[in-house]
Amino acid sequence: MKPIQLISPVDGSVYAERMPLSPEAATAAVARARAAQGPWAARPLAERIALVKAGVARLTAMKETVALELAHQMGRPIRYGQGEMGGVNARTDYMSDIAAETLAHHMIEDSDKFRRYLAREALGVVFIIAPWNYPYLTTINTLAPALIAGNTVILKHASQTLLVGERLAQAFHEAGVPADVFQNVVLDHATTESLIAGRAFNFVNFTGSVAGGAAIERAAAGTFTPLGLELGGKDPGYVRADANLDAAVDTLMDGAMFNSGQCCCGIERIYVHESLFDAFVEKSVAWVNGMKLGSPLAPETTLGPMANKRFAKVVREQIAEAIAAGAKPLIDPKNFPADDGGAYLAPQILVNVDHSMRVMMEESFGPVVGIMKVKDDEEAIRLMNDSPYGLTASIWAQDYDTAAQIGARIETGTIFMNRADYLDPALCWTGCKDTGRGGSLSYLGFLSVTRPKSYHLKKV
Repeated sequence: MKPIQLISPVDGSVYAERMPLSPEAATAAVARARAAQGPWAARPLAERIALVKAGVARLTAMKETVALELAHQMGRPIRYGQGEMGGVNARTDYMSDIAAETLAHHMIEDSDKFRRYLAREALGVVFIIAPWNYPYLTTINTLAPALIAGNTVILKHASQTLLVGERLAQAFHEAGVPADVFQNVVLDHATTESLIAGRAFNFVNFTGSVAGGAAIERAAAGTFTPLGLELGGKDPGYVRADANLDAAVDTLMDGAMFNSGQCCCGIERIYVHESLFDAFVEKSVAWVNGMKLGSPLAPETTLGPMANKRFAKVVREQIAEAIAAGAKPLIDPKNFPADDGGAYLAPQILVNVDHSMRVMMEESFGPVVGIMKVKDDEEAIRLMNDSPYGLTASIWAQDYDTAAQIGARIETGTIFMNRADYLDPALCWTGCKDTGRGGSLSYLGFLSVTRPKSYHLKKV
């Protein structure tokens, strides 16, 4: 077997290298997780919650190390490197707070003749295949509720963020979570697919590409293993005539450019009412030109490299194709001299775009956004729905009812009004169309990692 290498986008060096488990070692790891699941589920709920929260507290104590490692692993500027810890804590706290009520027995009858109730039971062994772009947040979305509900967890992290899985395992084990209850593993694709096909897991959660999700589905075919798939998006923003212009520019440009555009729910296309279009574009160009592209290790950097030069290559190709087809670029790359033609990529805003261009239809996952003029809500709704994806949509309006009425007609998992690129742990994180299926967070997140079990008890 070949070692899995983590190539740092900072300088192209090998930052970490790990040997994947052999099929035999991987099977043994699953067996240990299965043996540990019953005793873990038998612990009181309050004890499981306390251990999970202690693991998150231990991870939070490592935040400076985490920030430095993230800069080296996937290029996030060091100034933002600790940001995921806030979300990790908030999501864990919320899921902990609702666990007792969500997982409680639902009593139908408790009399001298019958006791009938519905229970939620842990699925067993949960397998998390986590992405590199928000490596701690995307993991905790399933890890926390899975462990709290009484499952054991095996985590396979993306090769771009190999050290994240190790840090999570270190933190949780130091906090007292047994080693076999939460295991971090390094696997190649063949072993991963073989385990899934062999019914090794009781639930598989995957965050990544559509192609990756399809591979997971093929591996699971015929096993009846439940899957949770979040496969990306092409999330739109719509700026109505009554929008707060400055707030819209600030939030939507941040949503498009933060993390070098490498956000599942990042803003990738914007539709602006014709009355605000020119002003919105002018302010957006000024906003983006204020960014600083450079080494993520420099404190002044606000835009780091993309996680891998092959990701940047895709974005460059989309931009070049759009320009060749008539799109107009508004950001001069000379304003971003750190653009090296590799992982360091200057941001870009495109106008004169349409839906014949890949940059408006296919996921870019980089610091580029196309902006189109629309005449009314109807045109905006049609264009927002003209996408194979459906994760989030951001509507800029003045009242709840208008946003909700428009939102009801948009094929997506989350509707935002006057915000974007945000996860609320009280609301389900879900999508439709090629974005995938299933959901995490909220009380529904617990339903994904448990199954219903009915008790019909009769006295005679």
